[in-house]
Amino acid sequence: MQFFTFLEMSEVVRVHEASLEILEEVGLLVRNQKARRRFAEHGALVDEPNERVRLPAAVVEKYRAMIPPTITLRGRDPRYDVTFPRKLPVIATASSAPDIVDPVTGLTRRATSHDIARIGHVVNELDGFDVFSISVLADDAPENQFNLSRFYPALKNCLKPVRTSVLNTDEARQILKLGELIAGSPEAFWERPFINFGYCSIVTPLTMDFDSTENLMFFAENGVTAYGTVAPMGGINTPLSMPGMLALINAEWLAAACLAQMSRPGTEQIYNFLPVFADLRDGAYAPGGIEVGIMNALVCQMARFYNVPSGGYLGLTNAKISDAQAGFEKGMSPMIGALSGVDFIVMGGLLDALMSFDFGQVVIDNEIAQMVKRVRSGFDFSEDALAIEDIKRIGPAGMFADSAMTLRDMLSATFMPEMADRQLRETWAEAGSHSIHDRALDKAMSILTSPNRAALDTQTDARIRAAFPGIVAGEATLPEGWTPRIATGGLRRERRMTSRRRALTHA
Repeated sequence: MQFFTFLEMSEVVRVHEASLEILEEVGLLVRNQKARRRFAEHGALVDEPNERVRLPAAVVEKYRAMIPPTITLRGRDPRYDVTFPRKLPVIATASSAPDIVDPVTGLTRRATSHDIARIGHVVNELDGFDVFSISVLADDAPENQFNLSRFYPALKNCLKPVRTSVLNTDEARQILKLGELIAGSPEAFWERPFINFGYCSIVTPLTMDFDSTENLMFFAENGVTAYGTVAPMGGINTPLSMPGMLALINAEWLAAACLAQMSRPGTEQIYNFLPVFADLRDGAYAPGGIEVGIMNALVCQMARFYNVPSGGYLGLTNAKISDAQAGFEKGMSPMIGALSGVDFIVMGGLLDALMSFDFGQVVIDNEIAQMVKRVRSGFDFSEDALAIEDIKRIGPAGMFADSAMTLRDMLSATFMPEMADRQLRETWAEAGSHSIHDRALDKAMSILTSPNRAALDTQTDARIRAAFPGIVAGEATLPEGWTPRIATGGLRRERRMTSRRRALTHA
């Protein structure tokens, strides 16, 4: 597949050169003293009183060359491990919304650890998603167990790679201990560490904060799978122009990536970003903007230039409910990403500018993810696929429905959606005229009422609960009052009554 691009190679090189110029002449404000020392030890110019770090071009070139070309995210079950780049993009749920649309009342409320357990169970059974990026916060977390109350219910109910960020290294150690308890021993866990972290050490423009930068170095030093994200807001903390924004965030990503390599050469990275553009009519945060997809295409080109995996938060929306706006905003930027060669897409389940999770929406987004993968999977171009002999044999006015090739490929040649409705209008109306959101909520409910194949065994769970007194329950139980939206029945797919058929019927 030939990937879509905006930039000529000379323009890619110019962006790289501009980023080097920014890092060497402007530098970064680095709040973490340990990071400043580490930069200085590896050739950076450090103005300690002003906390300013400048990176000569030669230093950047040396350390960015150490970034591996692939990264592996691991799950509790190794069958779900993903190494990329690969042919198909790796697709994750979007993460860390404070709220959830309650599936019983339809009203937005604060999310809890119980919701994380349910989401983990649902995501485990949705084939479009490869990674569970923990979708919500946990408002019921006990003191000193905030992110433990997120990782525990997620890992307890999902076999796929699980990731999110933590506040500091103390929380990271707590989560890694959880991994050791699940694995059965520290040795077993570190032989195959299946917990994945994210961090956002860069505060655009050109600032590295204390805790997230400390996390970056801790993860690298200890060989923990983690990757950073740059999260600019075009027109607010970056130039509004695409080239200006790209040069700035590229400089920021290079700086953070170099610090990771200075901490441990060969540390796996993703060129991952969450670019948003401000709606300058009122300053609104606009992750659903089409420019997010355009910027993703640019970042994909830079990532290929550096020979590293590319990633992005795509398929986000400003829509408050699962409506047409959510549909087109969630469909456009992931498709641009797929066509541009993105390796990792964070997209599923969130509404309202990353503020709320919706069970119906995550099932719909799963279908979008499957369609994105269908595009990237391409098709077989062969003499057999050209079907010349079939075309000759069947000829003018013929039908291909009963050809051997059609029968062979009828379930694989085209994507067969489960949520998208393709029935006749009369059949749809007779069944209750239900929306795709109704069908998606019922799908989520059916998963939650089925056996949970990801559940931890009782002995492992007992070890965890003994090690962390007062930890949340982490059970993926169905909320009381959640009932199906659509009555089941034996409605059959009928032929549409055309005017010609109607006339023949009444003749």
